[in-house]
Amino acid sequence: MEERIFGGGDKQEERSVFEAMRRGLSGKCPHCGQGRLFRAYLKTVDQCRDCGEDIHHHRADDLPAYLVIVVVGHVVVGAFMVIEAATAWPTWLHLTIWAPITLLLSLALIGPIKGAVVGLQWALRMHGFGDEEDVLETHPEL
Repeated sequence: MEERIFGGGDKQEERSVFEAMRRGLSGKCPHCGQGRLFRAYLKTVDQCRDCGEDIHHHRADDLPAYLVIVVVGHVVVGAFMVIEAATAWPTWLHLTIWAPITLLLSLALIGPIKGAVVGLQWALRMHGFGDEEDVLETHPEL
């Protein structure tokens, strides 16, 4: 792997953003790709069982939900508009079709997208993944 020199002169291995996000998308540890990333539906493990990478400090927050809204919204609204233009279905039929599809797509995508966001944070050494303490600056002007 290629090494990069960061601010203090220390060398750190280059982390592949694509590989880390791919591993996270599949629910695996972004570091080793072997251990599980989630211990429950959306709850991440504190530490990878296989490589020991600390994961508890990630800060995915609301980004996965926003990304799911964008993806599912485009798919469902696009499909709805195509069907609406091609047919004369009543409103109740649209509701019985599109509401469950929206719910199922959202529930199916939130986990993989959260894993990809955690993988992105790991690859970019964000929020404690860079071997330095993550400091929250709520008021940087002070």
